[in-house]
Amino acid sequence: MVEIFLKGLLIGFAIAAPVGPIGLLCIHRSLMSGFKMGLMIGLGTALADGVYGCVAALGLTSISSLLISHQLWIRAIGGLFLIYFGIKLFFTHAPHKTQDKKFDKSVLHACTTTFFLTLTNPMTILSFIAIFAGLGIGTLHSTYIQALMMVLGVVFGSALWWIILSGAVTFFLHKRIASSYLKIINRISGMTIIVFGIFALKVFV
Repeated sequence: MVEIFLKGLLIGFAIAAPVGPIGLLCIHRSLMSGFKMGLMIGLGTALADGVYGCVAALGLTSISSLLISHQLWIRAIGGLFLIYFGIKLFFTHAPHKTQDKKFDKSVLHACTTTFFLTLTNPMTILSFIAIFAGLGIGTLHSTYIQALMMVLGVVFGSALWWIILSGAVTFFLHKRIASSYLKIINRISGMTIIVFGIFALKVFV
């Protein structure tokens, strides 16, 4: 069981590591509001990875097929949300260092927002299905305990990556970047997230 958990840990870490819109959000929030906010952004993603990992590991083909068959509309919702969030971020004023505590009140909102945003990428489940199939998880030869241990490992592995990322950004950059530069970071982050949103909507072109 420990071996299965460790495999899940590595899978979760590897899937979370590539920097996409959520990674950019995590970096941005860590810079603006500190470790707690950046971490909650990442934990929302880790929980969503756990949901998709659970569907793949338990062999819930009806749910995965439903998600994949409606992936265009699901991705469209995610793309529109990214564009909205990018525009909002682009025009956001950079906070002063003394405003950090204000952002702590919305950590739950940050976690739930990224949780649902991550769920708008049904292609993630294909990655889990392919990996789990190669490891024999989710087949007739595996047990529910093995599947759940794998999923638990995925969640912890994904969370580990977000802890490292938000921690590195916070402790090395958060206190060292002047407020005057944060406005520029808002502009760049906002534009980049808008591009991610537009790319998600390209499926309809």
